[in-house]
Amino acid sequence: MATVSSFYEFAIMAGQFERANPIEKRPDPALPRVSDRRRPFMGRASRQKPVRRSVRVKTVQRIPRPLDEDQIKLLLAQLKRVRDRAIVLLMVQGGLRPGEVLSLHLEDIAYGRRRVVVRFRDDHPKGARSKSRFERVVDLHEPEMLATLSAYVMQERPTDADSPLVFLIGGGGKRRLEALSYDGLVRTFSRAATKAGIRQPWVTPHACRHTHATRMWEGGMRELTLQKRLGHASPESLRIYTRVSDPEVVADYNRALGHEGPSEGGAR
Repeated sequence: MATVSSFYEFAIMAGQFERANPIEKRPDPALPRVSDRRRPFMGRASRQKPVRRSVRVKTVQRIPRPLDEDQIKLLLAQLKRVRDRAIVLLMVQGGLRPGEVLSLHLEDIAYGRRRVVVRFRDDHPKGARSKSRFERVVDLHEPEMLATLSAYVMQERPTDADSPLVFLIGGGGKRRLEALSYDGLVRTFSRAATKAGIRQPWVTPHACRHTHATRMWEGGMRELTLQKRLGHASPESLRIYTRVSDPEVVADYNRALGHEGPSEGGAR
């Protein structure tokens, strides 16, 4: 990194690079407190102040792409198993992450209260896990989602399974009764998307969660409540959805054009 940093300094002085050095040098006050056995060679002989190099790289802040109604219908039509439709609906209508869906236990479903409890677990047999350590309650008030989930548990889920996990592998193969893995979910989702004619690089299981978040935001859900529903630790994680379609921006745009009628998506 020191060599690359020096190269950039040379390029800047030579006029070949017109931006700041992407490898930033910052004072490192912690280095003098490191024990002698971990000091760099000739560390005491140098009069330079200890520095730490960090790479500054500008990355593209991509806007999440939600699935539209037609794409969701086409996708669900290609999912023959009730299990797979229940998984997609939990992500599209509940906003759950793929790992959260795969980690659900039977005890997490409250049919009477129409909700699921998303708990942090890291003991999934296939390594699926929740990204967030914030446990939360997710209400399921859309009838299709809860009805499909109930139909899977009561009719399609293997009755001889002793696993507490909701989503298991059925059928009569060697892997019967095993926990569904993230790779298995991705393969099933990709095949269905291909058959539905909507297969694109951004059409992934996580795009279903983006779809739910975008719908809720455009429908008028407040930032704090949407943050709690999605399980984000910081409101900053929610900013990507405000860039998809902000009704206030649309309203100001219409006012600038002299249109006084209601804005598309409603006013906030």
